[in-house]
Amino acid sequence: MKTAQIGAGAFKAKCLNLLDEVEKRHVQLIITKHGKAVARLVPIENKKFSLYGCMKNSVVIKCDIVSGTGEEWEADE
Repeated sequence: MKTAQIGAGAFKAKCLNLLDEVEKRHVQLIITKHGKAVARLVPIENKKFSLYGCMKNSVVIKCDIVSGTGEEWEADE
């Protein structure tokens, strides 16, 4: 992603146009005050997120989870 810098005063004067440029050209804009970077304007990534399958491959089964442990439980009585 390309990066550009602009002073706070120039950003204030051209804010709406710069917002459009960041969105259209997919660039990030560093806003400076007295030569020091104070903010970054970046476009939003429009990735679609689905809850279905989002945890895929995140669980590891380390032992047998089906057979009993061999311990007596009060609930078994």
